[in-house]
Amino acid sequence: MQSIWEVFQNIIDVLESPIFNLGANKLTVFSIVKLILTIILVFVTSRILRNLIAEKLLSKETSDIGTRLAVATIVQYVFVFFGLIIVLQTAGIDLSTLTVLSGTIGIGIGFGLQNIMENFVSGIIILLERPIKIGDRIEVGNVNGDVIKISVRSTTVKTNNNIVIIIPNSEFISSRVINWSHTERVVRFAFPVGVSYKSNPEDVKQTLLEVAGLHQGVLKDPKPDVLFRGFGDSSLDFELRVWTKQYTSVPMILQSELNFMIFEAFTKKSIEIPFPQRDINFRTSDVDLWKNKAS
Repeated sequence: MQSIWEVFQNIIDVLESPIFNLGANKLTVFSIVKLILTIILVFVTSRILRNLIAEKLLSKETSDIGTRLAVATIVQYVFVFFGLIIVLQTAGIDLSTLTVLSGTIGIGIGFGLQNIMENFVSGIIILLERPIKIGDRIEVGNVNGDVIKISVRSTTVKTNNNIVIIIPNSEFISSRVINWSHTERVVRFAFPVGVSYKSNPEDVKQTLLEVAGLHQGVLKDPKPDVLFRGFGDSSLDFELRVWTKQYTSVPMILQSELNFMIFEAFTKKSIEIPFPQRDINFRTSDVDLWKNKAS
């Protein structure tokens, strides 16, 4: 019967026995396990380094979370790239022996991984040029929401309905993107208002400005203003333009609240809100309808 030491020695022999050769290097179970654990350590360390840079080191330099995360993400990917090279070299794997493998991967990329590489390159461009950043309010295609995460493959956007949408990075490079808060989240919105032809335009303008001044979400600087857009079929057409920072993500709520206040103010001041009107003209005829009916 084998002793515990002999069993332990047999296990060690199995772990250190070569499984296959990679060039001049012999890979054993032990070396593969150690390589896997080291690679995992590289990725874990890179994530810790990213959080440290974004939350600690750069917090004193800039308060923009998007800038900090962009810089930290680039440092993370550089760390992973060189870390993997060092780990493979330390494990005794000559990277020159991977030439055939890299050629095969290149063929695969050429035929089947175009989209992945396109999104990867687009992600690097986004992180470097920063056309969008964490916290921006964007509109791309039919998606409208806030950017909550940017990676090298995709960007995560959360809509007002709390729906998370993952968008490939290539769409931000090849498509038109509307960034409502690229420099700052102060945005101007214009809301149309129609009144009756009986109303005094100056009274309407003054009332709209008073309503805008009473709403807490409307900025006092820049000041709101009113445009007299023209003469409609049934109304005098105005446009209330207001600046807001609080309602950048939910302009429809701001419009709804202002509409309630405008209706109340118009009612108090007897400013009529029109409804479509049509004039119907009746023409006389020499034809005797009763005679035609009798015949």
